[in-house]
Amino acid sequence: MKLRRALSVSAATAALLPTAVAAAPVSQAAPAAEIPTCYDLDTAYGQYHNNTFVGRTFGIPKSITLGTHWTNYTATLTNASAKELKSLELSAKLGSYAYNEGERDLSPYGDLQYWDTSQRAWKTLRQAGGNAGGTVPGPKTLKPREPVQVQLRFRVSEDLPLDQTYDAFTGLTGTFVDRYRNTDCTAHGDADGGFSPRKG
Repeated sequence: MKLRRALSVSAATAALLPTAVAAAPVSQAAPAAEIPTCYDLDTAYGQYHNNTFVGRTFGIPKSITLGTHWTNYTATLTNASAKELKSLELSAKLGSYAYNEGERDLSPYGDLQYWDTSQRAWKTLRQAGGNAGGTVPGPKTLKPREPVQVQLRFRVSEDLPLDQTYDAFTGLTGTFVDRYRNTDCTAHGDADGGFSPRKG
């Protein structure tokens, strides 16, 4: 399931909803890491429909210039379901899709940060393998129609080789525990946007 297949919501609708800003302590473990994903349980022609989140981003341009300049954006995930979400985990990512053998991911060439509202500082997200991304602090539950909003920023180094076309993206993912076929399982929703890198 592509990260960029997120639904969008109008700014007017989102403005009517209360906002839960990411500021809770970071959890070191993924939500219910021992349980399967709902998509793994869904073996019969896509019967599991996850319409829980409506995601939107504001501030991601269609293209960015490689270098040290940061691009700031806002990502919002809104619980569009009638149930309270529990065991919620937020994560953010910067990367690109690889469609052909030998294509590289731009993630190791990028930097991704979130605004820590409690410490009033930008914090870098970097995975163990060197890719830009990681867990973002946030609420562990989300009531119906309640949104969570995260301020993020990214940049991509001038060292990125432009010998291929990059289908690049950045955004926020919310993962939660759902109930499907009488089994607890994890599902997710995304708020992201795509861009193309270019030389200055």
